[in-house]
Amino acid sequence: MLAQLRADFPENLRIVFRHFPLPVHDKSLLAAQAAEAAGLQGKFWDMKTALFEQQAEWSALTNQDFESWLNQTAIVIGVDPIKFSADLKSQEIADKVLAAREEAIRLGIPYTPFLVINGKMWQGPRDYNSLKDVTNLLLLEKRQFTGCPPFTVDITKQYIASIETEKGTIVIQLYPDKAPLAVNNFVFLANNGYFDGITFHRVVKGYLAQSGDPSGTGYGGPGYAFINEIDPTLKFDKAGLVGMANVGPDTNGSQFFITLTSMPKLDGKYTIFGQVIQGLSVVQALSERDPSQGIPLTPGDKILHVTVEEK
Repeated sequence: MLAQLRADFPENLRIVFRHFPLPVHDKSLLAAQAAEAAGLQGKFWDMKTALFEQQAEWSALTNQDFESWLNQTAIVIGVDPIKFSADLKSQEIADKVLAAREEAIRLGIPYTPFLVINGKMWQGPRDYNSLKDVTNLLLLEKRQFTGCPPFTVDITKQYIASIETEKGTIVIQLYPDKAPLAVNNFVFLANNGYFDGITFHRVVKGYLAQSGDPSGTGYGGPGYAFINEIDPTLKFDKAGLVGMANVGPDTNGSQFFITLTSMPKLDGKYTIFGQVIQGLSVVQALSERDPSQGIPLTPGDKILHVTVEEK
């Protein structure tokens, strides 16, 4: 799992391993020393993998038999057995492993395996998708802004947004006279390339399609929030309406959704700031994806680029 995360984020993720040989396990110190001894010959992870995957073979062995098992495993993974045997009992490696255990106790690490992410203990879910979401959210900080964008749209003009996706282009007429803050926000983010490369992270057929979160988790935003703009003349009474997603009143950011049906229960709660005028079939063809189901999900369809034309 961690190896896959490292492969997915080669430029942004660094994995640091620390031993915590628990005293309740009689062979924990020797196992940690074995990984370090193999590491001196470039085979740290090979030994760690063997120890983990073959634990049922060695967990009930005596310490003497376990040492023999380690020497045999060293040959299998391709290290010099004579050097390995000498390093296994070296004082330097023993001191290193003991120091790691003392540090873990000092930090209050409660058990193994345990994760610390950016200096903070992580006690949330440790499955691949959850850790990938956490990584994406942390990386999102690089794309966030320090405050709301300056107001630059002209409410007397027309603004047409073209969202180029992997499935085709969606053309939206924006409503600067009805929701000037939302339109200004969308234009600002589009012109800054904020939407480029992000996905429709939530698509529920016959309901809506949602995007605007670079982390792809549904929890990310641009680093600021602005108020709702509820126009009583606009209702969620058809497919193709474009609204601001939020987590409560006046928490609008970068996430938006496109309706795929009439949704009157949303009236008065979410800002409507546009209408699809071309490409509704593209929205309907987006890959279904519902993070609330809590199951492994395929990647959402990407937005390639958003262009806004002022008329």
